[in-house]
Amino acid sequence: MTQIKRHYEGMFLISQQVAANFAEAVQHIRETMENAGATIIAMKKWDERRLAYEIDKQKRGVYILAYFEAPTSALIKIENTCNLSEQILRAMFLRADHLTLEEMQSADERQALADEARLRATRAAQIDEDEDEDDTVPAGVADDEDFDEED
Repeated sequence: MTQIKRHYEGMFLISQQVAANFAEAVQHIRETMENAGATIIAMKKWDERRLAYEIDKQKRGVYILAYFEAPTSALIKIENTCNLSEQILRAMFLRADHLTLEEMQSADERQALADEARLRATRAAQIDEDEDEDDTVPAGVADDEDFDEED
């Protein structure tokens, strides 16, 4: 029996904490869809917003939009995996009958996702480096007899 493949759009919501390691989060979403048998047509960051209500104690989230082709049975696998995932707060899937394949392909910003992942990683490394510098005590301060912690 041949399974019918349809085009879908999926919206994934990830928390700010998960988005700190953006490359890993995007890879997790990609693997979730591909392991279920979906073929990704396009993927992009849709927006980063304040949530209308808290979800798992998170007030902000990053939305990632993906267009993909999958058999109908794969959609159930993707939904179940997303519901069990600790990295994905919410996911929603719709049939993308209103879009042509060319329109979906034109929305592909996977390179921009990779660029943002590198930028976030660089920024996180910079922050860690700055925090390490702030933790060091300047030379001579710890040995200074006039230094009083009770000021």
